Amino acid sequence: MAEQKISLKELNTLELERKHISTAGKVLQRILTALPIVAGLLHLIEYMFIPNKGMNTCTATYAYILIFFIGVWAVLYIISFFNYALYKKINHDAALYAVIFLLLAAYDYATLKTGKLLMPYFPWVDKIINSVISDRVKLLDSAYHSLKLLFTGYFGGVIAGFICGIGAGWSSKIRYWVNPFVKILGAIPTTTYMPIIMILASSLFGGSAFLIGLGVWFPVTVSSLTGVSNINSHYYEVARTLGTSKIGILFRVVIPAAMPTVFGGLTQGMSVACITLMAAEMMGVESGLGWYINWQKGWAEFSKMYGAIIIICIIFVLVNTLLGVIKSYVLRWQKGANS
Repeated sequence: MAEQKISLKELNTLELERKHISTAGKVLQRILTALPIVAGLLHLIEYMFIPNKGMNTCTATYAYILIFFIGVWAVLYIISFFNYALYKKINHDAALYAVIFLLLAAYDYATLKTGKLLMPYFPWVDKIINSVISDRVKLLDSAYHSLKLLFTGYFGGVIAGFICGIGAGWSSKIRYWVNPFVKILGAIPTTTYMPIIMILASSLFGGSAFLIGLGVWFPVTVSSLTGVSNINSHYYEVARTLGTSKIGILFRVVIPAAMPTVFGGLTQGMSVACITLMAAEMMGVESGLGWYINWQKGWAEFSKMYGAIIIICIIFVLVNTLLGVIKSYVLRWQKGANS
């Protein structure tokens, strides 16, 4: 019921906003919302009709991708005439996507069309895309190994950090032992331990996973400890009044109340995990996208190297988006509390 009330409230707010915008303002906003279509078409015309520099060649692959994204925005633009909530969303994002199209056009012009940015260090977008397609099997295998290593280390660090943080916040005896490690290990970047761990570890995968877990452990521990420490004392009093046992208070009061702060540590821990993953793969592990980047750089295959970098960015964005979805689901009770 709380979620229905919120959605109705938002719809009423959007309806009031629409009524208060003048006709001239509505026309101007519609024009601004169509800017990504205009910018995308300009980029497409630049790509298709401006002659390439010298021996530079390109295919229709990038043109098809541009047409696809321009078409998607055009469809959303048409639907937005009948859905004001969608219109508000794409209107907000329109300037950003228009600038992205223009930046891609500028990069394409500086590489493919004029050669101002020299090959092989600056390949044009079409060349990067075709390099990814041609080497997709190796890239998929590398992405699989990177994700396997990332999640092995991340979940290990999350579990250890959550237990240490909740325990240290709940018990002064546990805090006595955890605090010194937090102060010592937290002040030193995880990658500092890489040479030692790689020597001591029985396998490169295990050593890298341990490094990632160690990097995740610190922010999760601190956020969990902080979350427990900031719980209002009235919560404990109410729980005791209702006859809740000590273990019941831990699982029904302490952990749920600390979760908003814990998720801050989980997000920070994912960033640390991603950085440590790339460092480990570039310096030790013999598989994964970090290793692939180093390998292709050694052969001066910069288009494949840039392709792997783009894939890394996409993966990290998707992982953080997934973490945000999980956070919204776990903390859905906050929406009801704030309504």
